[in-house]
Amino acid sequence: MALGFGSSEDVSGFKFLFLLAVTYGLMSMLTYSVIHMKFINPLQNDAPLDRFSEGRAVQHVRVLSQEIDGRQEGRPGLKKAAQYIKGQLEVIKERGSSNVRIEIEENTVSGSFNMLFLGYNIALVYRNHTNIIMRISSVDSKDTDPSVLVNGHFDSPLGSPGAGDCASMMEIARLIVDSGWAPPRPVIFLFNGAEELFMLGSHGFMKTHKWRDTIGASVNVEASGSGGPDLVCQSGPTSWPSNVYAEAAMYPMANSAAQDVFPIIPGDTDYRIFSQDYGNIPGLDIIFLLGGYFYHTSYDTVEQLLPGSIQARGENLFSIIKAFTNSSKLQNAYQTNYSEVTASLYKDEGAVFFDYLSWFMIFYSRRVAKILHSIPIFFFLVMSFVHGRSHSWLATFCDFIKGFLFHAVGIILAIVVPVVFSFLRLLFSSQTMNWFAHPYLAFMMFIPCSLVGLLIPRIIWRYFPLSQDVSVVKTSKEALSDEARFWGAFGFYAVLTLAYLVSGLSGGFVTFFVSVSMLPAWISFCLSVKSFGRQSLRSTMFYMLPLVPCLAYAVYFGGFLAQFLIEKMGMMGSLPLPYGHYVPDVIVAALIGLVTGWCVGPIIPICGRWLARSSILQFLLHLSVFALALSSQFFPYTMYAPKRVVFQHTIHTKGSSQIVESTYDFSVTDSNSLLFLFKYSPEVAKELNVTSEFSFESASLSKRQDWMALFPVSFLFSNSLKFPVKGDDVLKQYEFFPKLSVQNPSLNSEKGPRRVHLEFYLGSLEEVWVAVLNITGPLSSWSFADNVLSGTETYGGGPPSYICRLSGPSDGNWTFWLEANSSEALRVDLAVLEQKLVDPAKRLKDLFPNWVDVTSYSSFMIAIGIDIIINQVRQHPNLFPALEFVVYVNVKFRKNLSNFRTQNITYNGLPKMVAGDGN
Repeated sequence: MALGFGSSEDVSGFKFLFLLAVTYGLMSMLTYSVIHMKFINPLQNDAPLDRFSEGRAVQHVRVLSQEIDGRQEGRPGLKKAAQYIKGQLEVIKERGSSNVRIEIEENTVSGSFNMLFLGYNIALVYRNHTNIIMRISSVDSKDTDPSVLVNGHFDSPLGSPGAGDCASMMEIARLIVDSGWAPPRPVIFLFNGAEELFMLGSHGFMKTHKWRDTIGASVNVEASGSGGPDLVCQSGPTSWPSNVYAEAAMYPMANSAAQDVFPIIPGDTDYRIFSQDYGNIPGLDIIFLLGGYFYHTSYDTVEQLLPGSIQARGENLFSIIKAFTNSSKLQNAYQTNYSEVTASLYKDEGAVFFDYLSWFMIFYSRRVAKILHSIPIFFFLVMSFVHGRSHSWLATFCDFIKGFLFHAVGIILAIVVPVVFSFLRLLFSSQTMNWFAHPYLAFMMFIPCSLVGLLIPRIIWRYFPLSQDVSVVKTSKEALSDEARFWGAFGFYAVLTLAYLVSGLSGGFVTFFVSVSMLPAWISFCLSVKSFGRQSLRSTMFYMLPLVPCLAYAVYFGGFLAQFLIEKMGMMGSLPLPYGHYVPDVIVAALIGLVTGWCVGPIIPICGRWLARSSILQFLLHLSVFALALSSQFFPYTMYAPKRVVFQHTIHTKGSSQIVESTYDFSVTDSNSLLFLFKYSPEVAKELNVTSEFSFESASLSKRQDWMALFPVSFLFSNSLKFPVKGDDVLKQYEFFPKLSVQNPSLNSEKGPRRVHLEFYLGSLEEVWVAVLNITGPLSSWSFADNVLSGTETYGGGPPSYICRLSGPSDGNWTFWLEANSSEALRVDLAVLEQKLVDPAKRLKDLFPNWVDVTSYSSFMIAIGIDIIINQVRQHPNLFPALEFVVYVNVKFRKNLSNFRTQNITYNGLPKMVAGDGN
């Protein structure tokens, strides 16, 4: 690679580029230290009892995630975890002083409700889930006093030990008692035993518990990773909770823009139950966001916790709880002035807020935002008039618009150019996401080419003449160009700020901060020009200095966002080939281009004179190409950034003890397909008889309905494969399989709807996580969710259907009824997720390399169809001496049901349904 410096201006340009690299490098180091909690000093086990101690909290994490094996629903570890938590709370209660009252309950919840989750309709039915609840209040408090709810869950997802989201809550409960603080209002700790099953524990609490109506504020603590700053990703429904957080948090990390982004992330939290669906309670949703590599994997262990994270969370939570309990706005339905306080709160339209490097919070109401965020665009219009009043306002405005368009094009090209580079790289590579385990590669590949896109408009600026006449204005062309570029860029950020405001989004502070910071930078530059001249590097530096706080924030926010997205790309789902192969690289390239435009864009109007040179653009392009070539030498995954694989042993059953088909089904959750996996996992490929000639065209593909047990998460899968396997080991391990049978059919009216009672038997399964029903046909009602049907879904290319998930431990069978309003057949497809594997499947799982995280389970698939001829019988009884209920049991999703045997049995004047064995 040969680069030549053609002039002294090139030398100066490279010096300035080096200076920028050092400046942004120092900002990046500061950002890294902040988001990796380097400034937090975690307290150990010997810390004073009146201080929150990360060491003591981690002890709870270690017990819950290591000493107790498996806290998933259906496994014995979940009950042990509940007993451990309750035991620890009882110990805390014994140490309580005489000025506090401590109540502890173990609460079993059951219920059902409809939900829209990940954009899909689903009914959730649950029974016998366990919540542990602790209430700490002063001795003179009343049961109706408004309380503060702190919620965290202790159950784990499939295949993951989890690191104990609720551990910090136990340490805070201890701290309240040992510090001698008597809360002026009650504090309720809800240790939730069923969050991973779609917020069932919190729903049960909000629907059944005696303290639910006393809650005046809620704080939900969650983890979407193994640590990092505790981000407030949701708050509301008013601005009061975020205002309390801004005033009380010791290490604040919150911004209102997160609420604009959170709805598009595939997931949800208990905050939704408390503050949106069932409680409408003012609250905060606080989440660990870094360490997403380990989230919901077998590597989510106590060793992966980022030191300082729990310490910061605990100190923040304790301060927030104190602030909530002391707030005069803490109200509940028992207060006489509750309606007035609520009305005044809900007049509040929300707020704009953000932390600055986790040092302090900036908070202002939406009403203030309407004024503040309108100022930049007003200032832009006024300045065009002021600058043009001595000659031509229109010419000045046209030049400003030219600067606006050129800056907008630069930002767009800063995004487009990296996307093009990422696309071109993948044309010559069969491997995507090389940056996944090495995030710095993404920055090395895409920042230089993004800068090229940002500088292109500046290079071609000279070919577009100014509208103002230099001889009339009596100002140099360079000065007019600087003004046009600066005020055009200022106008660009002003318009974006106004667009945020008009759209009702809360992230307008981002561009508002940029536009406000540019004004003192321009004043500083104009003053320095008088002393050093326009062509002086010192004048440029005087322009940059006032922008440093803004640029540092942009690096902090943008760097955190990029890191978060890169970590999450391993679980965002796989799209169909061939286009799905490009999606992750394109998304990451576009985001880094956007962040680069945000971080560097404000300095381009003035500093671009040093960078917009062909030699520098060549250097940046060469650097990008080098980084792209270098990235191909890196493997995308390590055990600290594992590839996620879903391994399902699918068993299609017939009756209660026969297997029709047994397969191993595999899917992945990112763009490197199963072919990539088998290529680099030779032992697994050998076991499955996968050769070098293997391809998707020649393989057996899993269908969408084969993954019904994971609905709706299964919609993240594509290009899934199945491999036939013998079922002998399944027959040895299980004496009986799950079974659906029909009980006591009834008719509501002569011409009305028909009701069918069913019973679901789990057979010999031991560790059932969930069972999923897929019901198709003319369903008009059911015994779930207060007899209200959920919305329909089209699943696996079939007809519209109703999806229902059943969960919860019990020795008894599930019983329910379905009601139809026509004579068409009803169909019930059932998938039961069993967490145990047979020995051959366990051995296959163990063959995967350590850079692969395998979520494995068994899925028992059953289908039952019901064809009931009723109305015709009632209308023509002589033609039908016995009412026939045609019931078939099908082990696959078949359209032709003519091969299934039926039985006709009369039961008390009506026939009794009997499931035929089927052929």
